[in-house]
Amino acid sequence: MDSGQKLYKRAKKIIPGGTMLLSKRPEMFLPEKWPAYFSRAKGCNVWDLDGNKYIDVSIMGIGTNSLGYGHEEVDNAVLNTVKKGNMSTLNCPEEVALAEKLVEINPWAEMVRFARTGGEANAIAIRIARAATGKDNVAICGYHGWHDWYLSVNHNSSGEDLSNHLLPGLATKGVPKNLKNSVFPFHYNDFEELKKLVDHQNIGVIKMEVERNYGPEENFLEKVRALATQKGIVLIFDECTSGFRETFGGIHKKYNVEPDLAMYGKTLGNGYAITAVVGKRSVMEAAQNTFISSTFWTERIGPTAALKTLEVMEKEKSWEIITNIGLNVQKNWKKLAKEHNLTIKINGIPSLASYVFSNNHNDYKTYITQEMLKKGFLAGTSLYASIAHNENVIDSYFNALDGVFLNLSKCERGDENIFSLLESRVCDLGFKRLN
Repeated sequence: MDSGQKLYKRAKKIIPGGTMLLSKRPEMFLPEKWPAYFSRAKGCNVWDLDGNKYIDVSIMGIGTNSLGYGHEEVDNAVLNTVKKGNMSTLNCPEEVALAEKLVEINPWAEMVRFARTGGEANAIAIRIARAATGKDNVAICGYHGWHDWYLSVNHNSSGEDLSNHLLPGLATKGVPKNLKNSVFPFHYNDFEELKKLVDHQNIGVIKMEVERNYGPEENFLEKVRALATQKGIVLIFDECTSGFRETFGGIHKKYNVEPDLAMYGKTLGNGYAITAVVGKRSVMEAAQNTFISSTFWTERIGPTAALKTLEVMEKEKSWEIITNIGLNVQKNWKKLAKEHNLTIKINGIPSLASYVFSNNHNDYKTYITQEMLKKGFLAGTSLYASIAHNENVIDSYFNALDGVFLNLSKCERGDENIFSLLESRVCDLGFKRLN
């Protein structure tokens, strides 16, 4: 057993769930075989605890590093901050500069609040919006974190309302039952479903991801904006994942539809913890009428990293680079699948691309991860593009994937059995206890 798996066995005895993040659990990739921990990361390369080097063509820190791991300019800015001091009794000036930059990027907005995680930013936005409207009820579409306000959806009448938005089987133990029927989900592109909620549930806030697996149809976003304006509802766009991946700012810029509030996270600090809630003054000033405060929202590293990350992004036009990489990868996935008579469906915006097999997806995904790991890749059925994914990296990735798809085509024909090829159990999809 490798050092990573040995350490993970120790972790599961003392850390509930084994890790801090569901999406990093080894069982989500390759049970009992995934390296689990890293010793070093640079560009799109990751080294495990045994010194094995892998090319990361998977989820790149869960979408945090669109400039690649260990970007020199960003790291140097952070190191300079560490030398000067990260925390003091006084506030850091970088937070003012960063707020001004985010308002410049989002000309519809006038004010900004900072946090350090996406879940926090979502909770802050909901608190501000509820304070501004004086209404409790929220309509949601998409993934918005782990806090009580969001998970309370599964207390509603059907009991599994988040299954179509997140993962099936998310338990609501620990979430107060009196939050039932305060948050209501609606399906993307289903405007009539949203309108029905607004008409019957006293909705004060609409929170949604602008785009995830597919884009808006029949002027969906424009209709949502018009409805929110007409009814005095605060419209929030959750851009924690989509921000700075197809535009310099939120993906809502692509559709020319402006929210009242937006959240940015993930790649904003290129791997350093920083998130932002950006919004119109008329809504954001409600933050002064409620209590939103945290000591470590005032540390200096996050704003420093974000300022330099935005500078590098703007200089490199990183969103254009990673979009083009993603478009090329999507095209080659389709081509490779066709060559091997495999049927796949492409999902996601180009820089957050993924594919799904029409048959045996989870089994095939596990096999891909297993075989690509042997070839020196951290890979599944997705690619979160970074500017470090140059042409040579992508070419080597597809050269390796070709042989794996060949064996999957044999399984499709019945010449091979996928379960005889797997060296571990099939990877997890849902929320499961591990210890």
